[in-house]
Amino acid sequence: MHKQIYPLLIAQFLSAFADNAILFTVIAMVMHSTQLPSWYVPALQSVFLVAFVVLAPWVGGFADNHAKSRVLIIANLIKAAGAGLLLLNVEPLIAYCVVGVGATIYSPAKYGILPELAGHKFLVKANSWIEGSTILAILLGMVIGAKVADYSLQWALTGTIILFLISALVTLFLPVRITKTTASGSKIIEFWRQTGRFLITPRSRFAIIGAALFWASAATLRVIIVAWAPLVLLSKNASEIAELTLFLAIGIIAGSAIVPRLIPLEHLSRTRIPAYLMALFICGLSFTDSLWPARFTLFFIGMTGGIFIVPINAVLQELGHQSIGSGSAVAMQNFFQNLAMLAAVGSYTYAAAHNIGPVMAMLALGALVFIATFMVSLSLSGNQQKQA
Repeated sequence: MHKQIYPLLIAQFLSAFADNAILFTVIAMVMHSTQLPSWYVPALQSVFLVAFVVLAPWVGGFADNHAKSRVLIIANLIKAAGAGLLLLNVEPLIAYCVVGVGATIYSPAKYGILPELAGHKFLVKANSWIEGSTILAILLGMVIGAKVADYSLQWALTGTIILFLISALVTLFLPVRITKTTASGSKIIEFWRQTGRFLITPRSRFAIIGAALFWASAATLRVIIVAWAPLVLLSKNASEIAELTLFLAIGIIAGSAIVPRLIPLEHLSRTRIPAYLMALFICGLSFTDSLWPARFTLFFIGMTGGIFIVPINAVLQELGHQSIGSGSAVAMQNFFQNLAMLAAVGSYTYAAAHNIGPVMAMLALGALVFIATFMVSLSLSGNQQKQA
């Protein structure tokens, strides 16, 4: 594995830390306010996701047609600008959408550079490291960010801006390579042509649908917990909610660590087993009404989720690197998974606005994940299952 994966790990850690510190800073804003409605947090999550869907035809090609290390710098600067808008008291829905634009640009470059640094042999391992460091950053970012935000929103936002800038500086140590020449013509038409070429095999279709399923369920569960924890576990502030979701993050780290030994790229179909288990644990969480059982259940949701998503990310990067470009493949993945996330979180926002409780919403989410996993499995023939 190329030694320059270490600057990527550091830069990604700092950027993901700041991403989640911002999220829990905004959650603290909502919890401190007496004027914002209950649907505001899922609405924030929705405006963040819109950029991933709208900009998908452009960001993949942008990552492939330019040095991915430089694209990461641009993305971090945009994220810092969004945090600055929050610091200047601009409407949070607008400011957080700007952060989403930065994240949209960041993702194809971050995952797209991995095949350049790791190669086929170490790609699952590199994804495991990236996923593990990302979740560790999420864990620390949400806990520390929430605590700082409960103390001072200004200090929390200033800290995130500094972290984005440091991440951009660390990225300067990554190699400057361009893996693809600029294509002429409409980016939207080219995006759909690439999508058609990429989805031609059962293996790639399974990976795209699987990634969309995972992230839609993860995003929805996160916003449900914001409403569920104060109602069921009597959590009082953003810090207590962040400490609760810490166990979800630890579980994902554990799953990411063990998955290279369980699911190599040649056996992608095995990921359906942890997907079923994740759905069952989400249903189980809806019946939990005390702190430690909730923590343990969140840990197992995270662990099965980590086992599920790491091989899917790896196979998408490899297939993309061999065909349409790894950055374009990640952008296409982001389009479908964020469209799914937007639909899922939007549905929950609508349900919350019509007084559907978080317990019922969580139970419904687990059931839908189980059914969706079953439908994906059912849609594959016996030969396709072998290929997957």
